[in-house]
Amino acid sequence: MNVDDAELIVRAQAGDTEAFGMLVTRHMRQAYFSAVGLVGSREDALDLSQEAFARAFHARKTIDPARPFYAWYYTILRRLCFNWLRDRRSRRERLQQGGWWLEEVSLAAMDAPDRDLERREAHRRIAGALAKLPDAEREALVLKEFEGLKYREIAARMGTPIGTVMSRLYSARAHLAKALEEQ
Repeated sequence: MNVDDAELIVRAQAGDTEAFGMLVTRHMRQAYFSAVGLVGSREDALDLSQEAFARAFHARKTIDPARPFYAWYYTILRRLCFNWLRDRRSRRERLQQGGWWLEEVSLAAMDAPDRDLERREAHRRIAGALAKLPDAEREALVLKEFEGLKYREIAARMGTPIGTVMSRLYSARAHLAKALEEQ
């Protein structure tokens, strides 16, 4: 039985938690990859996407069934990711004030071991380069390259004109290339 999102939303709003679970299952992969692109960490992306679904569940009465669920959910996820990034920058600044050795020890403790050293190094380089991008550029790039959205879809999701999206993508690609060259 293939039920569309609108019907699942109506059922979830009526208290059917199983219907909301079906929405989560349907969209969790896309949510996770969006969060990875925005924050650069797989573990944090998993936590953030799950937290966003929890918040979406509590706010389910505000969903308009006539509009796409994921677009509504993405606004929650996006806000969480940007807040997490802002808070991480603040923590990093406090660590830097404590001395270079404190920052290195803390960052090393946060990194989980990975099976493939080369893959981890490539991931680190790309995540580092993505982290240097302004939030709006990184978001546009993630939506285009990781999610494969069209310019019009990106503009709608970000709430900006298509020209702004095109400009942000151009700048993001140029900044990303420069950051990768500098590494």
